[in-house]
Amino acid sequence: MLKVGILGSTGRVGSLLIDDLENNENMQVGSVHVFDELKKALPKGAVVTNDMKLMLQNCDVVIDFSAPKATEDLLNTVIATGGNKPLVIATTGFNEHQKNLLIEASKITPILYATNMSLGVAVLNRLVALASKTLRDFDCEIVEQHHKHKVDSPSGTALTLAEHAASARDLELDNVRVSGRDGVIGARTKDEIGVMSLRGGDIVGRHTVGFYNDGEFLELNHTATSRNTFSKGAIKAAMWLSTQENGLYSINDCLGL
Repeated sequence: MLKVGILGSTGRVGSLLIDDLENNENMQVGSVHVFDELKKALPKGAVVTNDMKLMLQNCDVVIDFSAPKATEDLLNTVIATGGNKPLVIATTGFNEHQKNLLIEASKITPILYATNMSLGVAVLNRLVALASKTLRDFDCEIVEQHHKHKVDSPSGTALTLAEHAASARDLELDNVRVSGRDGVIGARTKDEIGVMSLRGGDIVGRHTVGFYNDGEFLELNHTATSRNTFSKGAIKAAMWLSTQENGLYSINDCLGL
């Protein structure tokens, strides 16, 4: 039985992970990291702690749906203790230092990093790359919608979609991304990729990638209707990652895309 450590256990998806693992025949909760109070029942013997090292000692693989600072602490602890615990990381909003920590930690332990654990979004990334390359002269715009409590913007998923669109056109996203327009800004430039955010209500997640030309346009859309999409995807990723060599993997690696 594979024991899972959960970072972000009191969050929306972390709570669902506990429920989904309860019905899993091959995996169970081994430890959870908490910053406040955990209000969920856990299997007998599961460790509840605010000590990152102790959480790691009581699991075989970690699933992380937390916040960038918590993930940073996790990665620093893994590096300091010599790795050997696979990490499925689904936290978004990393700065450059935290992204570099991901790379460093992946040298000593398997890490699967994905801004979205959905199978549908993984396929959408592939479709966006194909459409962006084929429709090179079309204007590319991305709109993402999430619930009012989401703290980072644009979403990690939207940025990943934008990276696929830019890369397919041999562009650096940082040089062409526009995430806000206001006032008299002039005509849209040829290569820019717009990434816009909407926040409201309880929207789980909706991403639309549009390719617009004179006389026609194509829109690719993915809508998540349940957060279980993400928790179940992460559990599948954790099982796969538990048998992999050290390195940095994507959700596409797990799904064979």
